[in-house]
Order: sequence, then structure tokens, then C-alpha cells
Amino acid sequence: MPGPAAYDEIVDWYETELLGSQAGLDPLGVDRALRTLLGPGRGPCLEIGCGTGRHAQLVRELGRTPVGVDLSTGMLGHAAGRLPVARADVERMPVRDGSVPTVISVMVHTDMPAYPAVLAEVARVLVPGGVFLHVGVHPCFCGGFADHTDRHAVVIRPGYLDRHWTRESWTEHGIRDKVGAQHFPLPELLHAFLAAGLVLDRFAEGGEPTPTMFAVRARKPG
Repeated sequence: MPGPAAYDEIVDWYETELLGSQAGLDPLGVDRALRTLLGPGRGPCLEIGCGTGRHAQLVRELGRTPVGVDLSTGMLGHAAGRLPVARADVERMPVRDGSVPTVISVMVHTDMPAYPAVLAEVARVLVPGGVFLHVGVHPCFCGGFADHTDRHAVVIRPGYLDRHWTRESWTEHGIRDKVGAQHFPLPELLHAFLAAGLVLDRFAEGGEPTPTMFAVRARKPG
């Protein structure tokens, strides 16, 4: 399963080639989801699985103060120049109960086989009324079961309903063939929010012509 060592091995490629090729672009609509679903605000914004800190500047533009948590030492080496960071397990974060107004998770839930437990941890650290924004690959159209070779005719093979981890990928130029991914069918993903005690608020999809990004904004009651 994916782990910090896997990302440590590819961090330079990830930072220079993968993210470098997307500079100034928003092909999946991730930045748009952050702007529209998170929106302007104040106070700290905790990013779980922050990686190299790519989203820190946009969080600042929205008026918030980015803080990052990740397990990969290599990734945090890049992130430390972009936002305050801590190396920690996102299932057991060194954060007080009810102390953070905003938490975001951006394109990382497939790296976390225990994502339902992570959502429970997010609910723990959020202040009552706090906002959690999940932005991830679209469960219905991305995974080892989906072939995007022809972007205008995505092929969905059997496997969507199987909760699985795999390195299968339609391309050798992406990240999943290198570190793998955990798949959560859409109902299981949404039920995990409810089980954590979070209230679903708004949704968004992104990427064309078939959505490759799915975003959920949720709140902690209070």
C-alpha cells in the first residue's frame, strides 16, 4: 500500500515534472473547487497530506493561514518553504480537539486506506461549525477499473464496486502506477463522512470531458 517511503522516492519527479507540467493550469478543477467551495475566510487552514505544499498560496489568497501535515519527509522538504509543516500521521494528528476552523484534503484520499478514520480525526480537530473540504479523484471514473486512453470515450471495466488498492493505471506518466491508490466506491466515501459526524454541505465535479475530480464540503455540527 502507498506510504511515505513511496513518495520519498519520487518527490523530485513529482515536484518538477508532474506539478511543473501543470504550472498555471487547473486541468482537474482543483483550484476552482478550493475557490468556490472553501472561499474566503480567516484563521488557520490545516491541510492533511499536504505533500510539497502546492496549495498553500491559494489558501493564503483566500485569506486563510495554511498549515500542513504529511508523513513523507521528502515531500515536507519542499513544503517547508511554502507553509508551516509537521510530520505526523493524519490518523493521530498533534492537534487539540476542536481547535481548527478549516481542514482541507486535496487529491490524497486514495493514499489513505484508512480514510474513514482520517475523517473521524478531522471531525475531532475541527471547531464546532468548522468546515472540511475534500477534493479527490472522482470515485466513479478514476481507478484501476477506468481506462482514459481516449479521453472522449472512457472505458469503465468491472472493479468499481470492489474496495481495492492497486497500481493499475492507463498511463505511465501519472502518479498511480508509481505509488498505487486505494479505491472507495462513492457510497462508501460519502457514508464515511456521515459516520464521522460531519454534515454534507456542497459538492463539485471537475475535469473534462468526463469528470476526474469530485469535491465535498462538509461541516462539523455546532
